Amino acid sequence: MHNHKIAAAEAVLFSMGHEVRVTELAQALDLSEEEMGQVLGALHAKYDQDDSGLTLLHLEDHVQLCAKPKYYETLIRIVKKPKTYELTDTLLETLAIIAYRQPVTRLDIEKIRGVKSDYAVGQLIDYGLICEKGRMEAPGKPLLFGTTDEFLRHFGFSSLEEMPTFGREELERFRSDAMLEAGVEEDDEADDETDYENDSETESETEEEIPV
Repeated sequence: MHNHKIAAAEAVLFSMGHEVRVTELAQALDLSEEEMGQVLGALHAKYDQDDSGLTLLHLEDHVQLCAKPKYYETLIRIVKKPKTYELTDTLLETLAIIAYRQPVTRLDIEKIRGVKSDYAVGQLIDYGLICEKGRMEAPGKPLLFGTTDEFLRHFGFSSLEEMPTFGREELERFRSDAMLEAGVEEDDEADDETDYENDSETESETEEEIPV
């Protein structure tokens, strides 16, 4: 592999400042899929050295040139407003549900948590960790939400397949925590759930009357 192709790929990734689709990078460099893989492998080897402050981050079918996490503290010293997240338990619970059930509607999130989640969803959108993923083909066409590349970067995943296994116990724990947060007693949970389902059915009936 010619060194100028490796240098060209490095220049593109540095200049873009965000993730670049691997196929588009290969097309720009006039490389085959195999050759592109060799170039990325060479960059990986280069950045894996201790004397490099950079790393090549894979985000599913995208790549991005980033600073190594161990140098974040140094970067923060010169960045006026570093991007930080205040991920409370409520936000983490909501984010976990979206990550593992995506694409998911707000109503589905609230059914799992047992409480309204408008604020949590809004905050996660503001943080850039989730985004709208279209609309469900159902009465009312509710919005669908899913995670973003920023979510992968923030938690250090290359793809969603790298997320740890998530089971029913965690969902139940999230629901219990949400009920406590809302100040709902366990004895009232069944009644609240019934009311919630009735409200949801009424809402669905109303939505069916809306022409789509």
